Amino acid sequence: MILHICSATEWTGQEYRAPSLETDGFIHCSDPGTVHLPANSLYAGRIDLVLLEIDPARLDVPMRWEPGVPPHPAGIWFPHVYGPINADAVVAVHDFLPASDGAFRPPDSVARP
Repeated sequence: MILHICSATEWTGQEYRAPSLETDGFIHCSDPGTVHLPANSLYAGRIDLVLLEIDPARLDVPMRWEPGVPPHPAGIWFPHVYGPINADAVVAVHDFLPASDGAFRPPDSVARP
């Protein structure tokens, strides 16, 4: 499974198009072990977020593992979805709130290998 962070109002249950699809040509995603990296870097203080849990096998568009944009200092690769995310590829939606210390961690409800 891969994950995408967005606001609760951005996810409508329909085909999903993140702004990065226009600017970067793909939708930025993470896996359960890396989702905290972009969350803590880009979304500090946000309490309106959800995680879209996406089954890559159900995507109607290509997904590739590539270096982050910008590249992560540790060389971590992330899944990038090259087109809109079809609604039936989203198998679950999880509230994504920071912990009491303000840091994001994956919710226990996210599927792990």
